[in-house]
Amino acid sequence: MSAASCLLTEDQFLCSICLDVFTDPVAIPCGHNFCKTCITEHWNINVQSQCPNCKEVYNTRPKLRVNTFISEMADQFRQSAPQKASSSSSEQQAAKPGEVPCDVCTGIKLKALKTCLVCLVSYCETHLEPHLTTSGLKRHQLIDPVENLEGRMCTKHHKLLELFCKTDQMCVCMLCTISEHKTHDVVPLKEGYEGKKAELEDEIQQMIQKRRLKIQEIKHSVELSEEDADREIADGVQVFTALKESVERSQAELIYTIKEKQRKTEKQAEGFIKELEQEISELKKRSTEVVQLSRSEDHLDILQNFTTLNTAPPTKNWTRVNTRPLHEGNVRKALNQLEETISEEVKHLLEAELKRIQQSAVDVTLDHDTAHPNLILSDDGKQVKLGDVKKNLPDNPERFDLHTNVLTKQSFSSGRFYYEVQVKGKTDWYLGVARESINRKGRITATPQLGYWIICLRNENEYKACADPSVLLSLKSQPQKVGVFVDYEEGLVSFYDVDAAALIYSFTDCCFTEKLYPFFNPFKNNGGNNSAPLIISPVNHTE
Repeated sequence: MSAASCLLTEDQFLCSICLDVFTDPVAIPCGHNFCKTCITEHWNINVQSQCPNCKEVYNTRPKLRVNTFISEMADQFRQSAPQKASSSSSEQQAAKPGEVPCDVCTGIKLKALKTCLVCLVSYCETHLEPHLTTSGLKRHQLIDPVENLEGRMCTKHHKLLELFCKTDQMCVCMLCTISEHKTHDVVPLKEGYEGKKAELEDEIQQMIQKRRLKIQEIKHSVELSEEDADREIADGVQVFTALKESVERSQAELIYTIKEKQRKTEKQAEGFIKELEQEISELKKRSTEVVQLSRSEDHLDILQNFTTLNTAPPTKNWTRVNTRPLHEGNVRKALNQLEETISEEVKHLLEAELKRIQQSAVDVTLDHDTAHPNLILSDDGKQVKLGDVKKNLPDNPERFDLHTNVLTKQSFSSGRFYYEVQVKGKTDWYLGVARESINRKGRITATPQLGYWIICLRNENEYKACADPSVLLSLKSQPQKVGVFVDYEEGLVSFYDVDAAALIYSFTDCCFTEKLYPFFNPFKNNGGNNSAPLIISPVNHTE
């Protein structure tokens, strides 16, 4: 027996499931031998009784009896080759935490090198050898070791997931293709993987392309921003240079005016002093004559000469002569002139700013689905006024049901936009923007906290910004056309008097997270005094 066993190779004593020397070997009807425990567990896992080698299926699980002859031969072989197995195991490393252990090893679990998708077992170097040398096992599919083999099994049929259902985008087993996925487009895993890989690569390329385009867009935006910055700096430098020159000119004119007045005063004073000195000299001469007369004892002669002295040229009355100039008004006058100059320069600056803002003009039209039933909208959606009759309209969620408001069809969630509204002939109105989620039913309080950034005119001349609390606005003139400008990223909503090129009011540091809609309310007719419509006007882009 010993001589016979030496003629047998190691492969002939290995179980194709555990890849170790047979323990309690049993033969199944097809003639293949396995460890009794191995084949029993294999059938328990796979439900269906099938030979792991030839794939023959048994409708009834065969009764298993230990083959004593093979068992004895295996024991003798195991005894004759313990050193080989021991040395082989000692050369390999035990599986570390996080590494896949060999499922066949007993005692110390060695690190698995491969996992067999047919046997559903992970093998170390020693137990992997039959898959590399035995012809029947060479056909098995080996992959890098994986731990979760259960995840590769169909939970319903307990079969290997070896197909991909393109219809349901999921991995399936062979039995799935004749049941739930019978009519679906099913392909091998490799083909499904290749398709998914191509799809993912295409998606990634598209994402890369979109981001490259976004980079170009951002760079272009930076270039435009740089151009705007340069233009604004140039305009600002021009304005402030003009203001500086105006201030310096006004200062020089003020100093010249004051000095000129002082020079004239000094010249006038010199003339007065010279004239006074002449009179003093004349008076001194007369005083000498009077003294001489007073020494004479001829009283008749004295009286006659007094008459002669009285006929001498009279002296000037100096009591009302004043040489002090009035300088105080010069500074006030210069400041008034400077204020006028500054106002003109600021107006030019605002005009230039408004022209730049008008380049962000958008075309908006009123949305009938949001309009209060009493509002009358023009066919082109550019005008709105209040009617006397409430129309029978569906109370859809977008429609205002109490306040006479209306929004536009167009919304904006980024960038800048600008539009103009004619308010000529109206005594009351509300204009601005509102976010998409505003309450449109019942009583509404229009504040930024509730999603409204608007201004209004009430009682013909009361202009207010609808904040919390409201801000009373002081305007030099009544706007006939109002421009509304929004910079979404900057969080800015500004209102302009278009004709006067003047800023009415700005909401700053706003936080926009939703779509914004232009907002209109023509308000009550007030007995016909406020019956004029609000009109969305075309923007004049002329530089």
